[in-house]
Amino acid sequence: MRYATSAGARVGAVRGLVLDYVGVLTDADADKLYDALDELRGRGIRTALLSNAEGASPESKRELKRYFDALVFSGEVGVGKPDEEVYRLTAELLEVPVDACVFVDDAPRNVRGAVATGMVGVHHTSVGATLAELSALFPA
Repeated sequence: MRYATSAGARVGAVRGLVLDYVGVLTDADADKLYDALDELRGRGIRTALLSNAEGASPESKRELKRYFDALVFSGEVGVGKPDEEVYRLTAELLEVPVDACVFVDDAPRNVRGAVATGMVGVHHTSVGATLAELSALFPA
């Protein structure tokens, strides 16, 4: 897997991580991604879930809040991926500049939208490959 960076984005300068849900956090071994989220949050990295879903149940949101500082559902905010506005909104909710955010999604179109907005984009093809990319982007 390779990641695309916007002009000026630098490894080590990223302070926010934004992940899609379906296709990323629904993989069979997604527990490893949740472990990585815990570790990154412990290091001060801000995290967000960005989904084109209509929303989530209150119970699901409570569980997701354990891993994410912000939950953004397109159906609730009125704009979806790959519209640049939703990436800007997510970064704003994280209180992190857009160009300091990494976005992970299994849909190349959505990754391109994030990169066009200024985020670093990671095309998710497997949990192992995504974890390798995140290790490079968020060195210990």
